[in-house]
Amino acid sequence: MIQLDHVTKLYKTVIGVNEISLDLEPGTYGLLGPNGSGKTTLINLILGQLRPTIGTVRLFGKDPWARDYLLRRIGLCPSLEVSYPRVSAFQWVTYLVQLHGFSRHEAEQRATKALSQVKLDYAMHRPMRNYSLGMRQRAKLAQAIAHDPDLLILDEPFNGLDPVGRADMKELLQEWQQKGKSLILASHILHEVEAVNPSFLLISGGRLLASGSPQDVRSILSDTPNTLRIRTDKPRELMQAVAQMPIVDSVRFIEAGKNEQGHIEIDTRSSSRLLEEFPRIVAENEIKIHEIQSADESLKHLFTTLMKIHRGETKGGLI
Repeated sequence: MIQLDHVTKLYKTVIGVNEISLDLEPGTYGLLGPNGSGKTTLINLILGQLRPTIGTVRLFGKDPWARDYLLRRIGLCPSLEVSYPRVSAFQWVTYLVQLHGFSRHEAEQRATKALSQVKLDYAMHRPMRNYSLGMRQRAKLAQAIAHDPDLLILDEPFNGLDPVGRADMKELLQEWQQKGKSLILASHILHEVEAVNPSFLLISGGRLLASGSPQDVRSILSDTPNTLRIRTDKPRELMQAVAQMPIVDSVRFIEAGKNEQGHIEIDTRSSSRLLEEFPRIVAENEIKIHEIQSADESLKHLFTTLMKIHRGETKGGLI
């Protein structure tokens, strides 16, 4: 579906992406990276909106540069904000579907169906200037799926959506997968991408640092220094039980804040090894564990860890 061979994109002296090689079969992929990591540049290279400075790009086996007909097989929901205040979502989506070669009548039918799928049918004839950010995000998704593409590319699609909108988005994307369609979901928020259970592509500083399943990503976090937050009915006993373990660097109790409960924080060199010992510890000391969280289970921590591995500053290997 997509092939990149040693692709580098330079903006004068600034590196957009650096030496990226990929070979993606049809499927679902989560393109993860901090803001400014090169995700949007990579997407634009795949679409043929940018030309690589070095290397080659292939989309469905062809160079996408100056081959606009390939875009008929792509649905793009960009991160850029849409501003067409004098038109309705129905008019806007209809026009964009017509650009893919459909007749006016069929474009209107497809626009109506897509806007209904994203649950914007109730407001599709209202001017977009009256839409909230979340409604405009739904309209962008509608125009991306209306022409029934083979590959859907979403760049930060959850921006501006309330909790209901996020749940609707996840449901729609899961239905898209069930149809056997391909998906690339670019985001800087790990748990949003996990909802569609993709293969991960982890990019930072314009480099592809790792790729793999959600379990692979979790294993990177669990086998490197981490901090666990634990709520328990016997914090003192738990602190004493883990304090002497070789993989534990420090243990501390965090007092309860406003509307919060106190918890223990454990700094460990390997949270996976520590958690393997927990069944024995809680059984021997009759401790009840109410909640376990990883304080460092964030994208920022993940990419900091990957960069350290990349530079050889910590044990581990890229996937």
